[in-house]
Amino acid sequence: MNALAIALHGLAATVWVGGMFFAYVVLRPSMSLLEPHRRLTIWAGVFKRFFPWVWMAVLILPLTGYWLVFSAFGGFATSPVYVHLMHALGLLMIVLFIYLYYRPYASLKTAVASEDWPAAGVALNRVRHVVLINLVFGLVLVASVYAGRYGLFS
Repeated sequence: MNALAIALHGLAATVWVGGMFFAYVVLRPSMSLLEPHRRLTIWAGVFKRFFPWVWMAVLILPLTGYWLVFSAFGGFATSPVYVHLMHALGLLMIVLFIYLYYRPYASLKTAVASEDWPAAGVALNRVRHVVLINLVFGLVLVASVYAGRYGLFS
């Protein structure tokens, strides 16, 4: 059962962090070539398709994470430092995503639907900032987990 939990945990993290990396590092610069109304419409469509995957990750990561903390490590008291770091950053990322989804992304959808391009631009900029913060947290989290397993914090 732990192997399944680890596999699901890793896949969910890969989808979420990898998706943010692709969106921020590859797609964002490529989209700057488009006219604002086209760019904003495409971003709304990209998020509409990506965010259901993030919601799945938001459910899978804590479920599998807590399963592993208690089955593989015997609880938080005996978990290594990298597990505590993963837990803290993971919860912070989830909170930031929930904020992003219900505030800036909701504003982006509304503005794009009503073709209010200046408001959509402001909303997309807010989305971009939250995604950047979450991407940095996600990359730090992944690096610390991999390095932590091999003694980074020992």
